[in-house]
Amino acid sequence: MQKSFGREVAGVLLRAVVVVLTIVLVIWSVSALYDVENDIGDGECNIAVFPVEGAILPFYGIGDFDLITTPETVEAFMLAAEQQPGIEGVLIEINSPGGTPVASERIAERLRSSTLPVVGLAGDIAASGGYMVAAATDHLVASPMSDVGSIGVNMSYVEESEKNDEEGLTYVQLTTGKFKDAGSPNRPITEEERERFQADLDVIHNHFVDLVAKYRDLDRDDVAALADGSSMPGLRALDAGLVDSLGGRDKATEVLAFVLERDEADISYCEYKRGLLLF
Repeated sequence: MQKSFGREVAGVLLRAVVVVLTIVLVIWSVSALYDVENDIGDGECNIAVFPVEGAILPFYGIGDFDLITTPETVEAFMLAAEQQPGIEGVLIEINSPGGTPVASERIAERLRSSTLPVVGLAGDIAASGGYMVAAATDHLVASPMSDVGSIGVNMSYVEESEKNDEEGLTYVQLTTGKFKDAGSPNRPITEEERERFQADLDVIHNHFVDLVAKYRDLDRDDVAALADGSSMPGLRALDAGLVDSLGGRDKATEVLAFVLERDEADISYCEYKRGLLLF
């Protein structure tokens, strides 16, 4: 009986130690992340750099993406940059093929409303939602070889009903609404469903065109003519008015120096430091 009691006490103490260590680890991790997000520079650099990389999504955990940018991450960074003394501008480096429409617009609008000048630098790709974000910057620089544009919306999917038939699988439809399972890959789409989906896509597409026209100060008809879903090299994008200039960081430095009325030698970048947590 004494041994059993001793084991229970030891078990309770061990669990208590684990709980305490877990709490300490969580507090330390959150503190570390807070420090990273709110300590933009070293006191000497004056341009905060943020990479918009990978898929642009409303939150982590959607799909198997190695790189994700969320509106909350951008909001936290921009707020820290705007509040930190000595930060005079922001450089957004875009390498993204796009993402969800709302998340992309939220990031774009946040950049657009910043109290700091925001320069965009397109890397290998700034397409679809990635271009929506890039277009919202005050000045957009791209390499002549950057893949830019792809103004359009896509919700295509693979319909697998014939494959299911071959494998002896039967899709049992149980819904409370006529369109509740519209878009299910397990049955053919109806013409009425297709028309509804296309109407919804047209709404999003037109809003995308409106945003690009507003951000880039372009005639809407000109943007609509470009909005066929295709992308183009940076050199063509310059001719089409989708970017402002060609180059890399050197060009971005030149632009920032002009905007801030400083010498290029005065432009010093605060490189982005990722947080220690995975979420």
